[in-house]
Amino acid sequence: MDPNQAVKEAQTKFAQAVTHFQDTLKSLRTGRASASLLDGVTVEAYGQQMPLIQVATVNAPEAQLLQITPFDPSNLQAIATAIRNNQALGLNPSDDGRVVRVPIPPLTEERRRELAKQVGSKQEDCMVSLRNVRHEAMDAIDRAKKDKQIGEDDAKRLGGQVDEEMSRARADAEAAAKTKEQEIMSL
Repeated sequence: MDPNQAVKEAQTKFAQAVTHFQDTLKSLRTGRASASLLDGVTVEAYGQQMPLIQVATVNAPEAQLLQITPFDPSNLQAIATAIRNNQALGLNPSDDGRVVRVPIPPLTEERRRELAKQVGSKQEDCMVSLRNVRHEAMDAIDRAKKDKQIGEDDAKRLGGQVDEEMSRARADAEAAAKTKEQEIMSL
């Protein structure tokens, strides 16, 4: 692999890892209703497991309430059951025959601390993936240097570029984690 291409690929993977981390943070509950809160919920519909977004629309008409309108009213009970059975969410939906309403209870101090710890563990997962991407890119640069495709100076320059991108991605991930933690801990 061309070392310059390895650096470009690493930049892309760094960006993807940070974006994935930011998306996982969206699914953490903050005491405020958000449609992305239910992104991980799968519903038993039409004889198979389907993501909630494929069987219903989710919106937040109020700060403490999610409203789910199924495309097919026969899936109403399955949607309510799927949300109720998802232990990570800890929500209790109710349906009125047309829509499912999910009240979002305020977070307790203990639950806030748990969520803040989850942010930390998800941040560490992101950092591990960033380090793996860096390692792959540096290996590609070392291989090219060993195969005499590039010189010592080029290898150092490319390694510096990878480290620079790694630092930028790490800073983005840390900023996202800090913002989410403040959002969780604020009342």
